[in-house]
Amino acid sequence: MKNIKTSITDKMKKSITILFSVLLSISSFAQKTEIIVIGNIHQPVPNYNSDTILTILKSIKPDFLLQEIDSSFFNDDFTFKNPPKENEGLASVQYIHSNPKTKMRPFDFEGRNEYRKLNGFNPTEGLAIKLLDSLYKKNKLTKSEAAIYKKYNDLLEPLKIAASKDAKSFNNSSNDKICEERQNYQYHKLLSIMQERSEFTNSYYKKANGEKISYLKGFQLASEFWDLRNKTMAKNILHIAEENAGKRIVVLTGFMHRYFIIRELQKQTENNTNIIIREFYN
Repeated sequence: MKNIKTSITDKMKKSITILFSVLLSISSFAQKTEIIVIGNIHQPVPNYNSDTILTILKSIKPDFLLQEIDSSFFNDDFTFKNPPKENEGLASVQYIHSNPKTKMRPFDFEGRNEYRKLNGFNPTEGLAIKLLDSLYKKNKLTKSEAAIYKKYNDLLEPLKIAASKDAKSFNNSSNDKICEERQNYQYHKLLSIMQERSEFTNSYYKKANGEKISYLKGFQLASEFWDLRNKTMAKNILHIAEENAGKRIVVLTGFMHRYFIIRELQKQTENNTNIIIREFYN
């Protein structure tokens, strides 16, 4: 009889130990903070609109929706000052209407539009590319310069194909690599062409304050801002994640930014096992 009681007691202890381990595991998992970066097409197109995002959000059930805008677009209670026009904002308003506990927050570089204008790379970035395109079409570029510019244009084609399909087609590592390569061509390889050609040094744009800025300088500033802005966005996302442990955070951004943001988040959370970065479809 004593052996039977001992056996039952041992089994109970073992069961309690297993149950405790399971509960501990569940509790530990519940504390994980999830960051889901969704690359989007900002304006409605036949295959992708606010309803597409809304369907995704309903399946994810986020605690936070982070918007690719700065705080100037929000009221004090983090509602939009003006009715949104882009897919992400439209979907977010609809989702929060049915899920009022979900919160919105901005994560973009603060004062991004004013910063661009003040420093003059809006519109000089576009003017510089327009000039480069003109030189290419007139066969005035060297063979190596023309090859770089052609590759830059060619890299847009697979991105257009991906963007014409479903959201998963432009939210994956393969498409991220194409985005990264194209942006590297735009902000580094095209810049290297401009640095070697006098047309960009001798072409100017007059800023609102009357100061002149060369196309080369404007494009160089735009290149630097691409890195600065994306790194700042990743930093802002991580700050929100660290302040809201255990929450599911959805980041809504243009899909060309996705690779950079994910890369920076992975770097900054490399030794942080409490933050998980995953896809919306996993």
